[in-house]
Order: sequence, then C-alpha cells, then structure tokens
Amino acid sequence: MNLKPIRNEIDYEKSLSRVEILLEKDRTENENDELEIVSILLERYEEVHYKIDEPDPIEAIKFRMEQMQLKQKDLIPVFGNKARVSEVLNRKRELSVKTIRKLHKFLELPFEALFKEYNLIR
Repeated sequence: MNLKPIRNEIDYEKSLSRVEILLEKDRTENENDELEIVSILLERYEEVHYKIDEPDPIEAIKFRMEQMQLKQKDLIPVFGNKARVSEVLNRKRELSVKTIRKLHKFLELPFEALFKEYNLIR
C-alpha cells in the first residue's frame, strides 16, 4: 500500500483506477483499509475540484416536480392559480413565505432549499 495525497488530475485518475481494481476483487484486510483511505482522499479532492453548487429554489422546485412527475397545473393548489405558478417558475415573481411553507409540505423540500436568494427576470 503506497498512499499519497491526490494533488492533480493524474493522481486523481490513478486513484480512481486503483479503486476500480480493488472493488472488482476479493480483498484482504489491508486492501480494505487501502480502499477506505483512497476513497477518503478521492472524496476530499472532489469536494475541492468538482464542487457542485446547490440549486436555487426554482431549480429545486422544478427538479422535485420532475421526480414526482408533476406538471405546473399540479402546483395550482399551492400557488392559488395557474398564472402565479407560471410567474414563479419563470422567475417573474418571488416566492412568498406562505408559498414556501406550502411547497415545503407539498413537495417535501427542505426550507433551506426554498429560502435561498435567486435572480428574477424583469
């Protein structure tokens, strides 16, 4: 087991290859330890170099709608009318606190995802 920090893409690719090899075989205890350590190193490298930003509230709503196979019309009970659903999803109108509470319950989205700032299109 020759472990070292992952400092660049070459190290990253080598570490990924090593993980693939380890996953495809019956491992010894030392290899299990190596797999765990290399996985931690890969995770740390990815957190810095492949960071994925959390979606803004509108993206989160649309993603959840897709997961639940919902259409805009399905959100009318939350927003009150078809026009308001369209305005919010098209970034013409901000979410109100009341609507955020309803979306949290209806779509089971965390409050943190719905209270983030986002840009409107004016």
